[in-house]
Order: sequence, then structure tokens, then C-alpha cells
Amino acid sequence: MLVSKPISKRRLGSALVLLQFGFLFFLGYLATPSILRGDIHLSALALAGTSLVLVGWTFRHNRLGNFNIRPDPKAMGVLIMSGPYQFIRHPMYSSVLLGAAALALLSEPLLAWCVWALLAGVLIIKATLEERWMLEQHPNYGAYIQRSKRFLPWLL
Repeated sequence: MLVSKPISKRRLGSALVLLQFGFLFFLGYLATPSILRGDIHLSALALAGTSLVLVGWTFRHNRLGNFNIRPDPKAMGVLIMSGPYQFIRHPMYSSVLLGAAALALLSEPLLAWCVWALLAGVLIIKATLEERWMLEQHPNYGAYIQRSKRFLPWLL
């Protein structure tokens, strides 16, 4: 009888990142015709701009070497609770969702929003795993969860 080994954090995280980027690239592909025609709605520009501002604010408060593209926390990572992190635990995931929404607005609506929803599902899974693993590594992460939201300040 074969006994399967549990999937490692690193492999699971890498698979989720692969899915995340696959959905993002597909949304980019769907939006390309509108972008090439210059048919870019103001709402899409606003979402893309908000995404970029959030990325910049996040990088101002968290160094590149401190976080990981995969949901498994860095071994020597420091818990950041300032800047956007004082309101939301996953500002980079929020910025990805905002940017992806901008692309979805430029694409065929039904297909694009289905892909966006799949991307959101992947990011929810990543956030859930990351939070579980952050609790193992940072004893005060549980209190931080109680006073912050996952993706949207004061809501979600």
C-alpha cells in the first residue's frame, strides 16, 4: 500500500502562485484588445491607479526581503503592522485584486469576472494558509487578526 507524503508548504505555495499568475496573465490577455484600441475606461484606470498606490504604500512599510510571494512566511521574517498593514493583513493580495478588476473591466465581462473570481479564490486560500502559518511563527499574530481585516479595511 502506498502512503502519500503530505504536500510541503513550499510546493503548495508554489502551486497557488502558479495559479495566481496564470489567472492574471489570462486577464491581461483578455484585456489586450481593449488596451491596444485605447478603449480604457476611467473606472479601470482608477482601479489600476489605486492598485499601484497600495503597492507603493506597502513597499514603503515592508522590505522586499521580508515577505514571500508564496504563503509560507520567511523564517526570519518580521511582522509588520504599520502602513496599510494596520488596516489589512494582505495589502499585496488586495492590490492584485484591484489590478485584476481593472483588467476585467476591459475584457469580455462574463469570462473575465469568472477568471477574477477564480483568482480571488486562490488569494483567499493563500491568505488562509499564510495566516495559519503566521500564527505558528509569530505569537502576537492572533491579536493582530482580531484588530485588522483580511483584504478590505473595516469590511473583509
